[in-house]
Amino acid sequence: MSARIDFNCDLGEGCGDDAAILPYVTSANIACGGHAGDAATMRDTLRLCRAHGVAAGAHPGYADREHFGRRALALSGEQVVALVRDQLARLAAIAAEEGVALTHLKPHGALYNLAADDRETADAIAAAVAGFDPNLIVFGLAQSELTDAAARHGLRVAHEVFAERGYAGNGRLLPRGQPGAVIESLDEAVAQVRGLAVHGRVRAAGGASIELRADTLCLHGDRSDAPQFARAVRAALEAEGVRVAAL
Repeated sequence: MSARIDFNCDLGEGCGDDAAILPYVTSANIACGGHAGDAATMRDTLRLCRAHGVAAGAHPGYADREHFGRRALALSGEQVVALVRDQLARLAAIAAEEGVALTHLKPHGALYNLAADDRETADAIAAAVAGFDPNLIVFGLAQSELTDAAARHGLRVAHEVFAERGYAGNGRLLPRGQPGAVIESLDEAVAQVRGLAVHGRVRAAGGASIELRADTLCLHGDRSDAPQFARAVRAALEAEGVRVAAL
């Protein structure tokens, strides 16, 4: 049973109501100008984080705005290092101007999913973080190549689970576009959150119950009902006696 969990959301992507979400989460993953975001949105989101006492982190993704970073690109390990380092540096510079200390990094979209299973990509992300700021926590899909790579590089690791994404029997997320990949029902999402935060288990496609480590719980901020989901998820966690706090 987990007595404490971080509640994070992907923000600064220009497609959600960040101000309405931030009062309910404890960590924000801020788009760094790759798949979404620019200097203005980074600055605005950092200021909101500071106002609400929310931990701010980098959310780098493939520089592919047309597909919102959800299409894998053929990059070498060295190119992935440069991609992550450059986007992290961009956000860190603005954060320093705003007096906000970055706490973590979480890859976005296709880069995140590839790093869950591809060791070279996972190592490249971890190397970029370790070379930039070894105090940053790496958020990665629970029990994946990325969490393993971060640990190998001596970084702090947060095993991440998801409030409104469906799972396959191997503990990976169902691909978007596949039935059940996105949970639209608030009641179903809250039930999944309770199972993950209290019992460390989730019901996967096909009915199997799988065990997952849950250090941080993600809600996607680009869905139109994200503020309502955020409020309900936070209330459900607190009702179960789970302490919701940044890592």
